[in-house]
Amino acid sequence: MFNQVAPHQTRNRIVATAMRLFWEKGYQSTSVADLLSAAGVNSGSLYHFFAGKQEVLLAVLDAYHKGIRPMLLEPAWAGTSDPIERVFALLLHYRSALVSTDYTYGCPIGSLALELHEPDPPVRALLAANFHAWRDAVRKCLVATRPRLPPKVDPTALAELVLATMEGAVMLARTHRSVAPLDACIKLLRDYFARLGAAPASPPRGRSKPKPRRRNGN
Repeated sequence: MFNQVAPHQTRNRIVATAMRLFWEKGYQSTSVADLLSAAGVNSGSLYHFFAGKQEVLLAVLDAYHKGIRPMLLEPAWAGTSDPIERVFALLLHYRSALVSTDYTYGCPIGSLALELHEPDPPVRALLAANFHAWRDAVRKCLVATRPRLPPKVDPTALAELVLATMEGAVMLARTHRSVAPLDACIKLLRDYFARLGAAPASPPRGRSKPKPRRRNGN
């Protein structure tokens, strides 16, 4: 008997391969032939699951949307319980990814959004859903620490600011092959949170020893 690959395994392999190729080469520069070769499948297998490359893109965006917690949030937030520090841990997660990949990694959704100037409505809807999921994860952190924020601060708008900061800073870091722009943005964002009263101006470094009191005359 021949070993048969389950249909869902073939589909998952195509999607996983497309995620990698769209990240490495971009959507437009990845041909169907590239996808078939890298996934090790024939055209019949691909077209059994997808009508064309755009449907593969929709599956990729759906996979990112469904995987935001296991692929992004859980790794970034491991060992961090404070809601505000989770916001900055998420930004630092992108910093680590940039450094470890020699600045080839960025936000895959941001990269696709920039590349696809006028995406079709289904693609645009899934791009927006991914951004909303990222924003809402940060918003939940801000809502959890609501007492530390001024009453007039809108958690949704502040989460949008964090998202815009991340996307722009990551783009600059990739362009300059340096984390300096990202570090500068994170520092300024932390300072802004400190001014709001929500976070210390400097990241926590553990408990410091209390300074001895001075005696009069010394």
